[in-house]
Amino acid sequence: MSKFTSLDERLHDYVVAVGVRENPILARLRTETAKLPQGGMQISPDQAAFLQFLVGAIGARQCLEIGVFTGYSALAVALALGHDGRITALDKSAEWTGIARKYWAEAGIAAKIDLKLAPAAATLDALLAEGRAGRYDFAFIDADKENYELYFERCLALVRPGGVIAVDNTLWDGAVIDPEDTDADTEAIRTFNRARHRDTRIDLCLVPIADGLTLARKRA
Repeated sequence: MSKFTSLDERLHDYVVAVGVRENPILARLRTETAKLPQGGMQISPDQAAFLQFLVGAIGARQCLEIGVFTGYSALAVALALGHDGRITALDKSAEWTGIARKYWAEAGIAAKIDLKLAPAAATLDALLAEGRAGRYDFAFIDADKENYELYFERCLALVRPGGVIAVDNTLWDGAVIDPEDTDADTEAIRTFNRARHRDTRIDLCLVPIADGLTLARKRA
């Protein structure tokens, strides 16, 4: 018998309490970030735990992250990687990633993260030009929505066959099913979702965790 459970705030708190083993440094970073005006851009602890589980399950060693913010997701993934795991993290904000660097250092994983402060499209193109195509196991996209299609195409070239790309906010607080919402970000996510549904290069799953997380596994 199938059943759909809608998570209200109390039930979500229960999920976090019994289903997430959050590192204390992660918890402190999450608390600090939540106080920022832009704190809503941070992923939830259950989503971070899911990403950690995922990179462990696929044995990821080389990871990409597009959109770092204050570094919570990168820290979560870095903590789940083996000693030889590395993350190439892309962002433009020295201010926000300054918070990230502090917590990465405290957690002892700063050496695992190669932070590149530049427009993400340019950095992704540079990685391809360096011959990095097919070298990455996992990519996480959580940046400006209007460039999701561009970021996905670059990441699809950069991950290996069998590699996984996770794309955040693909339910967009339910706006994707609101016909009256024609905001540019909403339209970009709708376009992205439709394109992935018919994309024969990948295996696809949209997971209704947090604000929606699309998983794409690159086919051989």
